[in-house]
Amino acid sequence: MTEIPVGVTPPRAMTIAGTDSGGGAGIAADLRTFAACGVHGCLAVCAVTVQNSIGVSGFHRIPPETVADQILSVAGDIGIDAAKTGMLAGSEIIEAVAGACDEAGIGAGKRSPLVIDPVAASMHGDQLLADSALEAFRTLLFPRATLITPNLDEVRLLIGVDVHDRAAQYDAAKILHGLGPRYVLVKGGHLREDTDVCIDLLYDGSDFVELPGPRFETGNTHGGGDTMASAITSRLALGDSVPDAVAFGKRYIVQAVRHSYALGSGHGPVSSLWRISTDPV
Repeated sequence: MTEIPVGVTPPRAMTIAGTDSGGGAGIAADLRTFAACGVHGCLAVCAVTVQNSIGVSGFHRIPPETVADQILSVAGDIGIDAAKTGMLAGSEIIEAVAGACDEAGIGAGKRSPLVIDPVAASMHGDQLLADSALEAFRTLLFPRATLITPNLDEVRLLIGVDVHDRAAQYDAAKILHGLGPRYVLVKGGHLREDTDVCIDLLYDGSDFVELPGPRFETGNTHGGGDTMASAITSRLALGDSVPDAVAFGKRYIVQAVRHSYALGSGHGPVSSLWRISTDPV
């Protein structure tokens, strides 16, 4: 990791997402990744969850106007070099985020890139959002996105394509790109066609890039999607192109899963700690 000189302000990235009281996913994972990647993390809280390693037992939505105000407050003073979304918790919040990003100059074709991680399914594939929120993703956020990063369960919920093989992964990328994002990354972690490799697929409307990585047999993958999207967002804030940022994000998540650890009695998190030195000061 490149050391930031003393007194130099690092690039600023924002996560627009929900909390995880267990610290494995959501804003906690995003800020941990931002720090490990050398950018300053800002946040707009959309929902507060009651959560541990076993699951989510409750949550509280933040008023949409408060979500928007958090984004605009930071943008108007500190500045935002890149932003990502996570759990947005409903169509009203999605609408507020879209409007605030427009006002703050965040999104495809604007001064600050926007990564949409469309958190719509639990790690078991269950739908987390109402149909109205899925439609808001498709019509409001995807056309504003520099990059979207759905996993295969989210692909199924968003466009009705059940990806069981590599050919369907390509088809899904084409359909998703037709909804307006500049780039689509269809993550292949849930595709078991290849047992020893995980291939993510990047598509820009004309060219496909396969990003292979080793598959690890572990149940400790909580926060993996958040962590990968945050690593990509960090590199966009640092000035990388989308393909370079995505390639970095793939390398990053491979190491994060490799170094994942047990926590509690359920699913432990992927780890960004591998990139932080443990040497004493």
